[in-house]
Amino acid sequence: MSEIERESMEYDVVIVGAGPAGLSAAIRLKQLDAELSVVVLEKGSEVGAHILSGAVLDPVGLDQLIPDWEEKGAPVTVPVRKDRFYILGEAGQLRVPNWPMPPLMSNHGCFIVSMANVCRWLGEQAEALGVEIFPGMAASEVVYGEDGRVAGVVSGEFGKNPDGTPGPNYEPGMELLGKYVFLGEGVRGSLAKQVMARFDLSNGKEPQKFGLGMKEIWEIDPEKHREGTVTHTMGWPLGKNAGGGSFIYHIDNNQVYVGFVVHLNYENPYLSPYHEFQRFKHHPMVAELLKGGKRVAYGARAISEGGYQSIPKVVFPGGALLGCSAGLVNVPRIKGNHNAMLSGIAAAEAAHAAIKAGRSGDELAEYEKELREGDVGRDLKKVRNVKPMWSKWGLMPSLALGGLDMWTNTLGFSVFGTMKHGKSDSEATGLAARFEPIDYPKPDGVLSFDRLTNVAFSFTNHEENQPAHLTLKDASVPISVNLPKYAEPAQRYCPAGVYEVVEEDGKDPRFVINFQNCVHCKTCDIKDPSQNIHWVTPQGGDGPNYPNM
Repeated sequence: MSEIERESMEYDVVIVGAGPAGLSAAIRLKQLDAELSVVVLEKGSEVGAHILSGAVLDPVGLDQLIPDWEEKGAPVTVPVRKDRFYILGEAGQLRVPNWPMPPLMSNHGCFIVSMANVCRWLGEQAEALGVEIFPGMAASEVVYGEDGRVAGVVSGEFGKNPDGTPGPNYEPGMELLGKYVFLGEGVRGSLAKQVMARFDLSNGKEPQKFGLGMKEIWEIDPEKHREGTVTHTMGWPLGKNAGGGSFIYHIDNNQVYVGFVVHLNYENPYLSPYHEFQRFKHHPMVAELLKGGKRVAYGARAISEGGYQSIPKVVFPGGALLGCSAGLVNVPRIKGNHNAMLSGIAAAEAAHAAIKAGRSGDELAEYEKELREGDVGRDLKKVRNVKPMWSKWGLMPSLALGGLDMWTNTLGFSVFGTMKHGKSDSEATGLAARFEPIDYPKPDGVLSFDRLTNVAFSFTNHEENQPAHLTLKDASVPISVNLPKYAEPAQRYCPAGVYEVVEEDGKDPRFVINFQNCVHCKTCDIKDPSQNIHWVTPQGGDGPNYPNM
């Protein structure tokens, strides 16, 4: 498509992604200089449409960005009142007391929120300051300058035929050029992935690790609702099959957020994270809570879990990586939104200083330094060994040793140093011959649901007459390699039922991609053992339309 002529618009800073990181950067830039021109591009149909998070929000980033957020009506109104942690067995649970846990694990002072609604509110604050926000405008390509720097992005390309050629209503989109470009696309962003490879930003770093987070919103019996209660669990049903755990957050309006996270470094290719989630809801403790209630929304997304040692170089000529594009989640705290906001603030301050000094298109070394040595780096460094411990030694040893390590890190040292992750999640996938298929219970339609039924509650929509945004580097690999070696795990790791292996009498099996179902979680791009699936953005506005996630 390089021969296509596009119009261009120039800004001081171009921001890709209207998540907490991108919006915080936009707001901070305008706070520092109201004359700066700042644009935010969002692939969702509206700000918040593609935001899915737990979420218990540590307000440290919000306090720094907008100190009077409460007076300004931020949708941050449900403080954490109770904080509980359980280890589950199939028929019961063991309460883990709070007192042995390091202080950093406490949720005191935090709030249960819908990050989708927090981002909608942040979008309003940004627009009030003069930030231009364009929802439904997916950034599909990076624009490089003649000197090789990132100079901007292409956004707003519509109307391609399924084969990628321009259709009758083709719109080529525009080039949005900036002195600096911030990529805040979330986990495994397609442009961030490209830029990281081009500038070798992960050189010398540990591989990024990921989890798959799935979430349902339930309206429950008012008599069972305990506003402000936070519950986390580990153990059943995952057992030795995979690492992970659950969250149950009682927000307002008799609603609870029920979520389940599966670490994507599991070996067994027959494991289905989605079906583990559905099975979890049949645990007596959870089933009793949900009995008589109804599910009103569903969604899924990948979570960065590599932590401190997996953060890539976050600056490149012409821009920076923000938030989950850089991998800033604190795994034991199950929190990343505060660090996303802090990263946006830090990047904005570095870009403002650079522009004020007459610079453009270079590396914002000040941002790199602040991210690693400031609040974000300190937050992540204390917990850097929890994830590798869990991966190497399993649940119970990592609970004890991870707790010890976090305690000593509060004093400024670690007896374990900085542990390594080793394999990527795709490399961790084992051969199917070493495992037995898992016989998952059939969903009952009351507590548990099949994938396609649940996807309807993500309000996902993709225009069918466009190129599939789930692309294969080699179309033969799913059947010729992944099926015989790994029993083609895409059929099971996708939480939206996108991938199928269709076998018909007398015919060779076929690999089918139902891209219309995609909820943009990026799990396929991460977990495919052949690294053959490449996730790119569909046309703007397509995908899930999360109401209150």
